[in-house]
Amino acid sequence: MMLPDGYIKRVSSTIPFGYELSDINGYLKPVPEQLKNLAEVSQMVVNEQISLGVAVDWLEETTNRKMSRMGLKKYIDKNYGTRQERLGS
Repeated sequence: MMLPDGYIKRVSSTIPFGYELSDINGYLKPVPEQLKNLAEVSQMVVNEQISLGVAVDWLEETTNRKMSRMGLKKYIDKNYGTRQERLGS
């Protein structure tokens, strides 16, 4: 089966930020606007321009979806490395 670009396999009951249920059973469809906002706010946190708290508030305001501070931290650590790794300590 050929999947459209960006679709991911559903592996838990929780739907990750930036995705929604798709018509294809067992797969999640990307929400480009949410993924764009997540990448943008993540970069601001990594650059220490804003805090995790401000970032999750901004995400909720702009996308109407909630994300916890710890959820955002885990996303950033996975995609950009931990703060210690980024600072080279």
